[in-house]
Amino acid sequence: MSAPEFAAHGTRQRPQQLLVVIDPLARRFDGESVRIAKDVLSAGAPAKICLPDTPEEFARALARRGHRRPVVIGNDRALLRTVGLLHRERELAAGVLALVPVGGSGELVLARSLGVPTGAVAAARAVLDGAPRRLDLLVDDSDGVVLGGIRVPALPPAPEGAGRAGAAPGASVWGACRSLVRGLVRPAAAGDAGAVAHRLRVEADGEVLSDLDRPVAGVTVHSPGDGRAEIVVRLPDAPEPLRARAARVTISGADFHYGADTRVAGPVRTRTWTLRPEAWSLTLPPP
Repeated sequence: MSAPEFAAHGTRQRPQQLLVVIDPLARRFDGESVRIAKDVLSAGAPAKICLPDTPEEFARALARRGHRRPVVIGNDRALLRTVGLLHRERELAAGVLALVPVGGSGELVLARSLGVPTGAVAAARAVLDGAPRRLDLLVDDSDGVVLGGIRVPALPPAPEGAGRAGAAPGASVWGACRSLVRGLVRPAAAGDAGAVAHRLRVEADGEVLSDLDRPVAGVTVHSPGDGRAEIVVRLPDAPEPLRARAARVTISGADFHYGADTRVAGPVRTRTWTLRPEAWSLTLPPP
């Protein structure tokens, strides 16, 4: 019997109860990994298993967690949904979350970057034996949350055939949309031909890094985990990007889309993100 199972006077402590919320996409994608994770968790601690089928049922299950520690089995989007719900309840800082990632490799990028094991057994063991780690959070002015980072890419080039007589009228629009989404979710290589710069104003703690009179090839914002956001502004006419550290970042200008973690958002004309240091806790394997 391990030492943490005993109280100070030698009596056995019950493990903390778990609320295991299994995202429906995880059940459809890899039911075997879900079953393994559920069995490992249930063998290690008292667990209430919830199988929501809709986002509304997911939210209700989380709201009724009581004193149970929430454990999400699902992909990056399931984690983001959970953090967003708890943030809007203003209860995010009060407890500790845990994640067992289940999904395709492209759906677990955020989980890997946060240090969560991606194997079902290893991740479930980390839930039981790991330790909470305080993490920073970016919150925007519409109360949306960002765990990883933000990216405003260069605008996509005009699609081939956009100016040709007789081209299908919807083809160029959808081609541009597809190019934009690819740029938001997958960083482009430096010097990509045909990319079009924005006219954006970028402010860091009220200081203007770049204004509307200067073209911007892309902006990224992320938190290195030290209580400040790192802002990188790429300029097409400069060999090196502009860099700054700040607690508050505002991007404004003509309508623009942006990538926030796994999501594509916009168009907006202005958006402000505020860094909240150590705003939430995630259970991770011991170092």
